[in-house]
Amino acid sequence: MEKLMLKGNEAIAEAAITAGCLHFFGYPITPQTEVAAYMARKLPKIGGVYLQAESEVAAINMVIGAAAAGVRVMTSSSSPGISLKSEGLSYLSGCDLPAVIVNIQRGGPGLGGIQPSQSDYFQATRGSGHGDYHLIVLAPGTVQEIVDLTRRAFDLADKYRVGVMLLGDGVLGQMMEPAVIGEYTPAVPAKPWALTGASGRPKNIVNSLYLDPEELERTNFERFRKYEQIRRDEVLFEEYQTEDADLVLVGYGAPGRICRNAVAAARAEGLRAGLFRPVTLYPFPSEALKKLAERAKRFISVEMSMGQMVDDVRLAIECRRPVDTCLRTGGVIHTPAEILEKIRACAKEEGLI
Repeated sequence: MEKLMLKGNEAIAEAAITAGCLHFFGYPITPQTEVAAYMARKLPKIGGVYLQAESEVAAINMVIGAAAAGVRVMTSSSSPGISLKSEGLSYLSGCDLPAVIVNIQRGGPGLGGIQPSQSDYFQATRGSGHGDYHLIVLAPGTVQEIVDLTRRAFDLADKYRVGVMLLGDGVLGQMMEPAVIGEYTPAVPAKPWALTGASGRPKNIVNSLYLDPEELERTNFERFRKYEQIRRDEVLFEEYQTEDADLVLVGYGAPGRICRNAVAAARAEGLRAGLFRPVTLYPFPSEALKKLAERAKRFISVEMSMGQMVDDVRLAIECRRPVDTCLRTGGVIHTPAEILEKIRACAKEEGLI
């Protein structure tokens, strides 16, 4: 199949359209603005709806309305913009509505900078708004994976009636790589719960308000049973040279790419390093990582943050092995040499060199 040279942000938009998303509501913010710009050019030509809202708060509430009407809908933003959408994401989840949310992360806190970051990990994986809820969180590592996971995001959203976040960073959003879009026929399920007009059927109600505490408790228990099913059935990850690895790097997104080079360099020096790359950040691939802890001696969490995913790594392996970090923040990107140096230091502490 023909490969196209695509920027990551443009790949998100094109993949969403091929997945049947003809409704987009957003607000521009670097480094994800090309997602909205692509939708603005394309959707009106194919009978879709693009609307630049007056704010991120307005955009996520428009998403709630479109999702309640049963259409496939997406919004995109970057870190501060996602914070503004947090209340709406809680309402979306409280109404059990399917939608796709894109976060191309930038440095923070506050306005921070426009360079790549991964400091929104906690926000994404813990449910960024108030109350008990989760979003499914997908973390692509290549432009091709951006295409594939964007399509998967819409399918998962409809299957489970949840919000699905595509969590990228400025590297992936701005880089260009060849990718196959190809023919794709989305399988959009029937949505008998949607607000499509009550002529000929009982009326539907989409609501997140429960004045009876016991009813709200039952609803939350039911929602978390759904999350349990997601944890059982929807975990994705990649392992690279972990079969005999003494030292396992754990990295996602752009650092996950850089870790592969560091593993190759370490292997060239006789150090048995490997890479574990989570693709679903929620649900986190805890069981697979726990199995690695049966034979690996040490783990290194490689993150463009001050250390957030490292907590999930420690929880996954139940603190059976030491877990170190290799961190850059503020928009600074790792080099393979920096990660290799960390591998050497850990290998020395383990008596491997």
